[in-house]
Amino acid sequence: MRPGDTGRHWSGKAVCSRLALQSVLLGTLFMAPARALDTTTSVSPQDVQAKIGYCEVCHGPSARGFVGYYPIPRLAGQQVAYIENQLRGFISRKRTNPIMANVAHTLSPAMLTALAAKLHDLNPKPVGGAPADHVAAGAKIYREGIPGASVPACAGCHGAEAKGNDQFPRLAGQLYPYLVLQLTGWSTERAEDLSGIMAPIAHNLNKSQIEEVAAYVSGLE
Repeated sequence: MRPGDTGRHWSGKAVCSRLALQSVLLGTLFMAPARALDTTTSVSPQDVQAKIGYCEVCHGPSARGFVGYYPIPRLAGQQVAYIENQLRGFISRKRTNPIMANVAHTLSPAMLTALAAKLHDLNPKPVGGAPADHVAAGAKIYREGIPGASVPACAGCHGAEAKGNDQFPRLAGQLYPYLVLQLTGWSTERAEDLSGIMAPIAHNLNKSQIEEVAAYVSGLE
């Protein structure tokens, strides 16, 4: 099994079918002409659940993340402030992702807040699939850091259980391949000011260390 494999083997036909479905559903959302951000002050639980359904098209059941043609991150259990910041970043184009920019621009301020709260409350099991032999070394890095490489303990910001804290994102249960990808090519093109803190840390981790810490946190619930 390759790192990040969920245990399901997707055929080329299955991947194409899923991507086609995503394109159709997302296209339906954004066929309407561009409009100003809705200023609605309240939203119904039914409307919030419908939006969650749109999120699940790409981010998987209960927003647990999806490993297919490329890794799409877990949103379930994420910190509310972090989700809100990222969505606002897509709206302001500080984060450049065409699909997510269009998604975020359809959200009223009330829906954005309600959606972040709903995603935070979701708690599916991690997808798994990380190399088991990396976990112990990753746990040590997470808890103690690497003093000789100027890498502080991850727990200092992300919490002892990697569940995050306010603007510091949750890492627990995040997809292994997504974490490896983000840490390997770290960019400050994020929507919160705290992203600059991670730049030197990520750059001081070598490939093996990135894979180890990603393996550890990806299996946490």
